[in-house]
Amino acid sequence: EKLLSLFLYYNSYRESMRSWYSYFSVIFLAFFLFPSVYAQEDLSALEIVKKADEKVRGKTNHSVMEMEIIRPTWKRSISMKGWGRGLDFSMTYITAPARDKGQVFMKRKTEMWNWMPSIGRMIKIPASMMSQGWMGSDYTNDDILKESSIVVDYNHSVEKVEVIEGLECYKIEMIPKEDAAVTWSKVYKWITIDEFIQIRSEYYDEDDELVKSDFAYDFKKMDGRLIPSRIEIVPADEPGKKTVVYIREIHFDIDLPESYFSQQNMKRIR
Repeated sequence: EKLLSLFLYYNSYRESMRSWYSYFSVIFLAFFLFPSVYAQEDLSALEIVKKADEKVRGKTNHSVMEMEIIRPTWKRSISMKGWGRGLDFSMTYITAPARDKGQVFMKRKTEMWNWMPSIGRMIKIPASMMSQGWMGSDYTNDDILKESSIVVDYNHSVEKVEVIEGLECYKIEMIPKEDAAVTWSKVYKWITIDEFIQIRSEYYDEDDELVKSDFAYDFKKMDGRLIPSRIEIVPADEPGKKTVVYIREIHFDIDLPESYFSQQNMKRIR
């Protein structure tokens, strides 16, 4: 009887330990092998958008870029250097082509300025020019001026999770707040779950017609961050037209005070 009791006790103990082992194995796999699922589970749509923006922008940055404007019958390339601080401050120095070299554009909160050394003039970009393409591209002055609007002027929600180009993404729907003075009636953004890389956006007008899309390609590690090195802006219903931005080099979180973004500095930077 004692041997039978001992045997039954041993079997019960072994089954119990198996159950606990299975339980802790599941917990280990969930939290240690797949931490991103739990780390991101509680993120709001707004937090996801902010993370994606900070990923490519940092607190501050300095970049070397090229932009190719493509039209059905011609192409134009522009080379530039850029400096940015958050969403409210940016400065761009044109390095090529020769006819545009030396031009500087600066965004300082709600204002945009253009320094044209060839005529020695500092020009404030007026509201009437906000819808025009920057340097003739598909990226408008309004897009540049209202970059922060994407964060502050919209209500964000995660519509669903879907796979784009083999990558699992949050599909974020953005609807303007009631009193927001914005161009778009609706914006969709696709942001990867694992790396918070924005790989696609769609912009709709007040008639809910798609106006343009942008796409991110060629992910590369730059200054320790995995980011897209090629971004294409494609107008809807205009075959043969697009603007391609190539990020050749970028450095994040450099010493770049707010005072750097001044009209005096626009005339000095190289």
